[in-house]
Amino acid sequence: MEAGTGGVERGACAHCGRVAGDAACCFLAEFGDHLGIGSFDWDLDTGLMHMDAKAHEIFDIRPDEYDERPETLAIRVPPTEGTRLDEIVSTALKDGSENYGSYFRIRCRDGRMRWTHTQGYIRRDGTGRPRRIVGIVRDATQELSDSTARREQDALRRRQTSVVQGTTAALAHARTVQDVIDVLKDSHGLQHLGAASLVMGLVRAGRIHLVAEGPPGSFVPGTQVTRIDEPYPMGDVVRTLTPRFIESPEDFARNYPLLWPHITQLGITAAAYLPLIAQARPIGALGLLYDDKQGFTEDERNVLVALGSSIAQSLQRAMFYEQEKDLAQSLQQAMLPRSIPAVSGADIAVRYRSASLGRDIGGDWYDVIPLPGGRVGAVIGDVQGHDTHAAAVMGQLRIVLRAYAAEGHTPATVMARASVFLHELDTERFATCLYAEADLSTGVVQLVRAGHLDPLLRLTDGTCRRLPVEGGLPLGLSAEFGRLQYPVGTVELGPGQALILCTDGLVEQPGADLDDGLRTLTALVGTGPHDLGDLADRLCESVDERGGDDDVALLLLRRRGIGAPQSGGRLQQHVAPNDPAALTEARHMIRAAVRAWGAGERADEIELVADELITNALMHTDGPAVVTLRVITASDRRLRVDVEDTSSALPRRREAGEDGVSGRGLLLVDLLTDVWGVDARGSGKCVWCEFVVPARN
Repeated sequence: MEAGTGGVERGACAHCGRVAGDAACCFLAEFGDHLGIGSFDWDLDTGLMHMDAKAHEIFDIRPDEYDERPETLAIRVPPTEGTRLDEIVSTALKDGSENYGSYFRIRCRDGRMRWTHTQGYIRRDGTGRPRRIVGIVRDATQELSDSTARREQDALRRRQTSVVQGTTAALAHARTVQDVIDVLKDSHGLQHLGAASLVMGLVRAGRIHLVAEGPPGSFVPGTQVTRIDEPYPMGDVVRTLTPRFIESPEDFARNYPLLWPHITQLGITAAAYLPLIAQARPIGALGLLYDDKQGFTEDERNVLVALGSSIAQSLQRAMFYEQEKDLAQSLQQAMLPRSIPAVSGADIAVRYRSASLGRDIGGDWYDVIPLPGGRVGAVIGDVQGHDTHAAAVMGQLRIVLRAYAAEGHTPATVMARASVFLHELDTERFATCLYAEADLSTGVVQLVRAGHLDPLLRLTDGTCRRLPVEGGLPLGLSAEFGRLQYPVGTVELGPGQALILCTDGLVEQPGADLDDGLRTLTALVGTGPHDLGDLADRLCESVDERGGDDDVALLLLRRRGIGAPQSGGRLQQHVAPNDPAALTEARHMIRAAVRAWGAGERADEIELVADELITNALMHTDGPAVVTLRVITASDRRLRVDVEDTSSALPRRREAGEDGVSGRGLLLVDLLTDVWGVDARGSGKCVWCEFVVPARN
């Protein structure tokens, strides 16, 4: 004999001619064939595995088909069986076992499946390193031929498989760490796991924090937070990264004397503690406690290790989801207004609900912009996409919309300029948007829609209806296609009435038409609570109930007060020279306002006079005209029209000839108004006129 690698005594066997180190080889060489047992000798250093003739016969493989490499046996061993055998051998090599054994199936040359059994003996060198495996294989068909034995074996295999499959299926829909905990704590979860009770802890800052225990009443005082180096089983598995199988009460009491006295009332007979490992680091530990078993078979241990791996993956996925969701929400909130300003004359509620997809960051936003003269701007919008770029574009777009509105531009101009800004950004994104500018004194609201959803109007009796608003292209696209003329819709918001502005995440449902979603939302608003905050919460809850996976931005604005409009309410429009579209918008605003304010029979007169004053300002000056309409309530109710320009030259009333095309303007003003006049301004003048209109009923 000569010393082999690592100090193992090795020599040539007289029977088989192979290197041998124990009597088993010689015994099998002489008697194995008669017993129907084949042998193998696996050199772990070279990876070669010699099999005798009987082993070839059992595997139904010819000598010329086998090159002494174990992987060649894959032609007979199905992949699932091969994977299971590899895990058994690998575990035995790692945990210091001296032997292993397992039943497995092979597919014979004729296609039949046949049961086989193997037993391996591991030979290690002086350092404990495995060097060689000698073992046997035998045909186990006869052994397992009894139908009862086969049924029991198959049932056991199914039960073991169902443990992993059942738990994995239950965890498939878990998105958060709490979802994972709920699955494991649930009685059905314990049933899947086959345990009487469980505990689970997560590693945080060098300590194990207990996050789940079940069923109720199984909590052990003093174990809520423990150090990893404390003598508890969860600390053991986290430190060593290896599972700990406790096979009897005596084993438990001997190894964990601090813990055992606290759980004796649970009637525990065995326990398995599994490290929860993700990306080669421990994130926690799971303890499964049994009251109806003693010891664990190799198959049971393998199943439990696979179970721990499945739970660890679910936990890691849940942790990533929560981290990404927190990041998304933080970034989104940073882009939205930090607070909503108090607006005199209005109640306002806003809500933002992030998507349920975790890392997706949406481009939805809202904003409330206080404006001079008792007015307020309300914005709702949605930038295309769900990523950080969409959020960044949203933040910039929100700021410029606020700036353009604060500068005093008309709603249509605000929207057009915002579209040009987005088009000039280094982005291919577009955005839908709805801008509402409300005069809270008069109740007149001007609406401009850029590819966005129509708003809803909720009346004081709770009924709700959709407000159709003629719209233009989304922001960015209207500038790209040169269609910047946004029509302006006008509606009167009575005291106690509310506007509802939202993004499509509130109404879109998979497989449903958008109009159906709007009808559903309209009905929900109509039956919702009166308080705006409660109503906003209820609308967001409806999205959670149906499982919406898109962002939602929501803005509700209710006009306060009752009775007639108060002084100070006004609408204002800038009209640039050589801008027919702006003149058209001004005429539209005047027409809608005088009717909304109840001018009655004098509506046509007011429109005619206002149009004449604007036209005169544009024709006889080089600058723009600014038209302002407002309601004044004193001893009577008056509607006032102011037209400002940049010229200091005062208008002259003159007679027009029979063929003259001008000169009649101030005559009309004098004839149709109750009073009119001219005020000098520092940079020009203001021509104004007032109409007495009947009080509103």
